[in-house]
Amino acid sequence: MIYEILQIITDELNDYLNENTVALANIADANAEGNSPGSFPDISLSLINLKEEFTLKNVPNNYINGTSVTYKNPKIYLNLFVLFSINKSTYTESLKSLTKVIAFFQGKKVFTHANTNYDNIDGSENIKSFQFITELFTPTFEELNFIWGTLGGKQNPSVLYKITLLEIERDVVAKEGTVISELSRNSNINN
Repeated sequence: MIYEILQIITDELNDYLNENTVALANIADANAEGNSPGSFPDISLSLINLKEEFTLKNVPNNYINGTSVTYKNPKIYLNLFVLFSINKSTYTESLKSLTKVIAFFQGKKVFTHANTNYDNIDGSENIKSFQFITELFTPTFEELNFIWGTLGGKQNPSVLYKITLLEIERDVVAKEGTVISELSRNSNINN
């Protein structure tokens, strides 16, 4: 599901820009050996972290159908932190593209199956419905230094977004049972 969500964002952003300049790519590979100048995408989308949304962790995940109950493990809700790095030929062109990326997300924060042009992605699971929210995430200068230091490259014009409430659930039944329909009281209690 992570790949599919990032591919949806990539496709939507490419449609908005009317060009095919955004690609899923690890920005840490931009300065790797074998990559010639200009061989890396103009705008790369990199997943740099993910975090579980603990506030939704204790929601029960059982289903009652008549007198039977199906128990499943709770769904996992994730927040993804994605970095858009601009790698244009000139710094001014990079800044213009950065503004366009920010403008895209200003105009569209909520992505659903109803408001998104989504075609099934090759090799992915079938997504019937989805909803996720994007919000600008502004790290401190220290955090930004750690991010780029970890990625091992020089800092490019970039923006970091948090994608919230990505829901992941396998359709696996953990346990099945029946509904408790009555309680009986044992009157033969020894004192």
